[in-house]
Amino acid sequence: MGTAAWYELMQGLEYLGDKLSEMWSLLTTSPQAFKDGTIWGVISSINGVLGAIGTALLVLFFTIGVIKTCGSFAELKRPETAVKVFVRFAVAKALIDNCLSLLVDFVTIVQGIISDVTTTSSIGTALEYSIPSDVQATFEGIGILDGAIPVWAVCFISHLAMIVIGIVLLLTVYGRFFRIYMYAAIAPIPLATLAGQPTESIARSFLKSYAGVCLQGVVIVLACVIFSAFAATAPEMDTTAEPLTMVWKYVSDLIFNLLILLGLVKGSDRVIHDMMGL
Repeated sequence: MGTAAWYELMQGLEYLGDKLSEMWSLLTTSPQAFKDGTIWGVISSINGVLGAIGTALLVLFFTIGVIKTCGSFAELKRPETAVKVFVRFAVAKALIDNCLSLLVDFVTIVQGIISDVTTTSSIGTALEYSIPSDVQATFEGIGILDGAIPVWAVCFISHLAMIVIGIVLLLTVYGRFFRIYMYAAIAPIPLATLAGQPTESIARSFLKSYAGVCLQGVVIVLACVIFSAFAATAPEMDTTAEPLTMVWKYVSDLIFNLLILLGLVKGSDRVIHDMMGL
């Protein structure tokens, strides 16, 4: 029965390891390369279609801005005012025309930061848990009379918890990834508001929010680095304790470490907001 409990725990760890590997692969993949660029091709097409709408809105927001910022036509005829207004229009038009490449460039910068973090930390193998041999021996040595059934129940519940944690972690990373796609697709519309001074706050909010989503990946990677420090350190086991006590302590420490990782990853957007106001 103890062997069955150990097998149950190993199955949970194997499933979690697969999800962590998939999560890690997603964090280090650029949006253009994901799924061989198929999704990015669709996003580029949508961005091109919305670019025409953004150009039309650009004229509208420019007109609204001129009306609200210039009290009269005579004021618009002043050179400094005219230059300021039309420079704003030119900048907004350039952003709309090149928004996709600019957004990609920012993602590339963030991917470079992620790459630097990964090369300076031995995180590749640390994302995988391995059960120490003495703990495995303790599992296999537990008999029915030693409490094997409660141990199996705990390991089964832990297995389910690892499945839930793995799915939530992966969904968080996928959510960040697809938000980048949505920002890239709809970018021309909010950037068009930059043409008018009264509406420019919308474009600024969009760019800040996009930067926050991209930098969220860096925080998630740092969360994995912190988790790797926990995972690389085997929990202290009291070899003089009862086998049931040893198993309970190991399983509780394992789930605690995984909950730390879950909390850090789920709170990555909040960390970015608190640190940089994005």
